[in-house]
Amino acid sequence: MSDSNKNLNSSKPIFSLNMVDNSEAGPSNEQDRLLPIANVGRIMKQILPPNAKISKEAKETMQECVSEFIGFVTSEASEKCRKERRKTVNGDDICWAMGTLGFDDYAAPLTRYLNRYREVEGDKVNQNKASNSEEMEEINCFSYTSNKPKGIRLIKT
Repeated sequence: MSDSNKNLNSSKPIFSLNMVDNSEAGPSNEQDRLLPIANVGRIMKQILPPNAKISKEAKETMQECVSEFIGFVTSEASEKCRKERRKTVNGDDICWAMGTLGFDDYAAPLTRYLNRYREVEGDKVNQNKASNSEEMEEINCFSYTSNKPKGIRLIKT
């Protein structure tokens, strides 16, 4: 059996974020690095027909795979940030890592999604600012009348 086949058939991860052997890690340490299995099962169930069942083994296998994948991509993004002397990994770093690791088919749509998400979030922030501004104008107008109730505090924006 070749070395590459040994890696594929091994139950140990091919890589590790902290580059130490995790095979001796305790159960709590193992659970800390995995996504919650209920969330994994819920995501899997969304794509299946309503009457389909998912075995515990299938959920656990998927849990391991997606956790390793997330760690793999995040590790690459984190290394980029370290080289750039930044402490925060952002969405652009994740998209860059996906492309660098050869997941180009996913990096481009993910970048488009991230940009669209930022647009929507920006719209929400702008709407909230406009809404707060209108509320402040109402409060300011109201505060100049003689019928101002006690207990209203004006907040400067």
